[in-house]
Amino acid sequence: MKGIEGQARTLKILLGGTKYSIDYYQREYRWEAKQIKELVEDLTSKFLEFYDSSHERHEVREYGHYFLGSIIISKRGTYNFLIDGQQRLTSLSLFLIYLNNLQRTRSDRVAIDTLIFSEQYGKKSFNVHVDERTTCMEALYEGTSFDDTGQSESVQNIHARYGDIEESFPEELQDKALPYFIDWLIENVHLVEIMAHSDEDAYTIFETMNDRGLSLAPTEMLKGYLLSNISDNEKRIAANTLWKKRVSELSDLGKDADADTFKAWLRSQYAETIRERKRGAKAEDFDLIGTEFHRWVRDNHEKLGLNGMASYFQFIDRDFNFYSRQYLRLMRACETLTPGLEHVFYNAQHGFTIQPHLLLAPLAPEDPEEEMLKKIRLVAIYLDILLNRRMWNFKSIDYSTMQYAIFLVMKDVRRKHAAELADILHKRLVGDTEISFSGSRLSLHGMNRKHIHRILARITDYVEQRSGRVSRYMEYVSGTGGIKYEVEHIWADKPERHTDEFTHAADFREYRNRIGDLLLLPKDFNGSYGALTYEEKLPHYDSQNLLARTLNPNCYDHNPGFLRFKTESGFPFRHHPAFKKADLDERNDLYRKIAEQIWDPKQLLQEVTA
Repeated sequence: MKGIEGQARTLKILLGGTKYSIDYYQREYRWEAKQIKELVEDLTSKFLEFYDSSHERHEVREYGHYFLGSIIISKRGTYNFLIDGQQRLTSLSLFLIYLNNLQRTRSDRVAIDTLIFSEQYGKKSFNVHVDERTTCMEALYEGTSFDDTGQSESVQNIHARYGDIEESFPEELQDKALPYFIDWLIENVHLVEIMAHSDEDAYTIFETMNDRGLSLAPTEMLKGYLLSNISDNEKRIAANTLWKKRVSELSDLGKDADADTFKAWLRSQYAETIRERKRGAKAEDFDLIGTEFHRWVRDNHEKLGLNGMASYFQFIDRDFNFYSRQYLRLMRACETLTPGLEHVFYNAQHGFTIQPHLLLAPLAPEDPEEEMLKKIRLVAIYLDILLNRRMWNFKSIDYSTMQYAIFLVMKDVRRKHAAELADILHKRLVGDTEISFSGSRLSLHGMNRKHIHRILARITDYVEQRSGRVSRYMEYVSGTGGIKYEVEHIWADKPERHTDEFTHAADFREYRNRIGDLLLLPKDFNGSYGALTYEEKLPHYDSQNLLARTLNPNCYDHNPGFLRFKTESGFPFRHHPAFKKADLDERNDLYRKIAEQIWDPKQLLQEVTA
């Protein structure tokens, strides 16, 4: 080999004004929501192990370090080509863009622009550079809108993953702690840069690291430990056959699905402790299962009842078989709207990755199918209500914020019968008065557009279904049917039209972003009619979804299904010839009343008596 250099680099050194190119044949960026959220969760959780609000900024220097793996670079003249690591570096670039936008107006902002892009002769280019991505990256960096329709796989994934970062970055790090976190990220997070001076050497290293002598994955190490304790050859073969078949099925869900299954199962049934959120706190059951579940099982075999050959066989033949099958069921329900498990899908749409842990908690291998499905529905309904109430009250639903609370619920509902489960979950919701719909005022802001979109989709779909129409939820959230829906304002962004009610444009825009001024409409609707006055838009609303149509007087004529729903529900629907401040307040109240019914805790008790 002509020369290979390996050195640990901080993000500040690795990305500081250095350009990286990507060969055309490995150019696609393919990280999914799961990978980007895990990256954010891993980094923020590690930082919070050291952070204390009483610290001065300079004390971050003494915080612990974090290793993010390696990248392999082929040096070609003055250019650095990424042979391995483009997924990670692209994701880190997106994360830095997000953090830079988050701190943009702060006086204590950390200078990280040069880690994102560099400028020569007046021309800006991103440090991880691919021509086709530039327009999207620039829009993200500038905070402007970007339409990824018809764009390449990489560009669509980059655009979507930035939204996932927005959703998963913890609220607790967005205030005083933000510059501390950025300092730590760029100074204390390391990757090993392996530099080769020829493509041949670079690919030799890549193949050696990925194709030869790989260490056993945690799933394989766990299997080896369990099978080694089954001395009966026939049972060992049967257990191994079952294991291989199920792991193969899980692999269809995606990379690391087998490991995710064990984490969800073991946490749901056995985790009794979790790391305290303070500096120096040690990892506990929940955390150790997340990082080294194979070792945790071995170290806690007595807690799991593994004390003889029969118990080890049962652990695979009964327990692994049962919980892995249910995990498969749940993950498929997360991906596809499934009758009876709709709420599992709704929760997954909000990116709530810890959901499977809680859904598995009340299940037991001896549960009849009907009882098991009822338990899953109860927990999924509980989560749906909890998440939407929190979003309505501007409370975060990110992993870091919710992890501890979900852990406590998980312990509380473990292996409970459906009736008891419903009672526990109902009492939790009723007792949490901080997140009721009463008195709350949901508004659109830069961080919650996706959540608002899904809330409006649920409200619109609810009104239509209760009026006797078929569900169009998937059309509203995913563009099924070829129409892409977006959150649109009833009021155009024209404060000069509203000076009779608003002295300042800022006050107008704050009011305009309240949920009562929002609808889900096809994207081309706003392009055609968005700037018109309300009176000019009103006739066009009559051809849209039922929630939009309720603004128009025609909705209240020859519409028996809707009129019956209006009467039975008592909801204050009425048409609005004009749309002033008082009209917006009325729509706010209408949406709130509908939301209270959609996410009413009473449905938990109704579920077990149905």
